[in-house]
Amino acid sequence: MASSLICSETQSRVSSVLNRDVKQFGKKYMFDSNEETCWNSDQGDSQWVTLEFPQPVRVSELKVQFQGGFSGKTCRLEGSPKAGELANTTHFYPEDNSSLQSFPIQEAHMVHRLKIVFENSADFFGRIIVYSLDVLGERAL
Repeated sequence: MASSLICSETQSRVSSVLNRDVKQFGKKYMFDSNEETCWNSDQGDSQWVTLEFPQPVRVSELKVQFQGGFSGKTCRLEGSPKAGELANTTHFYPEDNSSLQSFPIQEAHMVHRLKIVFENSADFFGRIIVYSLDVLGERAL
């Protein structure tokens, strides 16, 4: 059964933070289960989030909650083994709203790193706002 793959040992990075204000808009707010906080990217196309898991995982579902007006329009997942090159896994197309959206991942491979690329945004300036991000799947034994 799929469960959340994000744990305290999962390392995350983001492409940018609005005005470099990590205290108010940092990446940690995507994972804090607080509906009042969020990661807010700076402007520009192809914003991204990378996750490095402590062990290989097989991703089966991505759950993300954007702020309406600041959602990704065309998004892709890339994955890789620990030292390997990132390879395109799948594309997904969120709706521009504030609800929690779920994207099942077909043909998931074992990966150590996962990159979520927001190729473009509903926002004219390319900003992305994420209130909640979760990755579901199975850990390697």
